[in-house]
Amino acid sequence: MTESALPETLSAQWYARPVLFVSDLQGALTFYLDKLGFVKKWHEAGGKGTVCQVDRGGCEIILCQDATRRDRSRLFLELSREGVEQLLQETVERSVPTQKSWWGYDVLRIEDPDGNELLVCLEW
Repeated sequence: MTESALPETLSAQWYARPVLFVSDLQGALTFYLDKLGFVKKWHEAGGKGTVCQVDRGGCEIILCQDATRRDRSRLFLELSREGVEQLLQETVERSVPTQKSWWGYDVLRIEDPDGNELLVCLEW
């Protein structure tokens, strides 16, 4: 592996948003907005396009409709204890299927309609 080409004194803040591929953007929006409480931040082509962004509590996810993509993504989330308790209550109230699992930590696994996973850390 080569050494970094950037000087150590150069500091840059990176900003990242995952892109989750979905087969039906409207169905995905229904899940993320109505079931998980996200809000739609933007939607290309005046709301008629195939790419949009949903946000909740600093978590930003880009949803991209592409029926040819069959791959799935996994997003690991860490919330405060209160945030986890609120999410657990909401998933029960909104009938969101969840599963307790293990991924280096005890996690709550939430799967969207296309099989993309949100893993919520249950350890503090």
